[in-house]
Amino acid sequence: MAQGHGHSVDEYLETIYFLAFPIGEYRPATGSQAIAARVAEMLGVSRASAGEMLKRLEADGLVERGEQREAILTPTGVERAKRVVRKHRIIERFLTDFMGYTASESHVQADEMGDTFTDDMIERMNERLGFPDRCPHGWPVEPDAEQVENTELVPLSELTVGGEGEIVRLAEHDGDLLHWFYDEGLVPGTRIVVRELQEGTGEVRVAVDGDERGIAETAALGLYVRPAA
Repeated sequence: MAQGHGHSVDEYLETIYFLAFPIGEYRPATGSQAIAARVAEMLGVSRASAGEMLKRLEADGLVERGEQREAILTPTGVERAKRVVRKHRIIERFLTDFMGYTASESHVQADEMGDTFTDDMIERMNERLGFPDRCPHGWPVEPDAEQVENTELVPLSELTVGGEGEIVRLAEHDGDLLHWFYDEGLVPGTRIVVRELQEGTGEVRVAVDGDERGIAETAALGLYVRPAA
């Protein structure tokens, strides 16, 4: 598989997938420099390296440019990205269910092992796991199911004071933040109530199991909740 500055094409596609399909409807990031910057940030590479790979993906028919030069996955790019995402989530479950890795460890390890397994091995792994619905961090294994569910979820930061919800998914792009979620007990299935919004800092004060705490804006953006009816 072609490599670009330490990361494979599939890793780039997976990253662009998460930028292109946020919670809610399809909203491509705007501006080629903006998307290159976000890809670079998420993969830990320079903006120039990310921009070079985006050009390669465009040449390969996996990415195209929109009216504002934003990077958009082509239909071929979307389907390949979905396969990569599904594979990653199955590997995560294999690592937690059979290998004894913690949920927070599994994401990084799955990134390292992604190119190790063939499609046939992934399907056998999925069968042995019992066809799990979700990865350890709450994301549906099947990307199509994820996109249907997206419309039901919002980042914690969008709840108003007094708003309640259940944590459904955890953002995975930041390993340190993912560890923090688990250390704080902010895991899928946890009920959470917003007590206060501090506009100056963006901090959200919440109650979790009767315990009140503050959550920084960055963390609140990475906790995807299903608001209570």
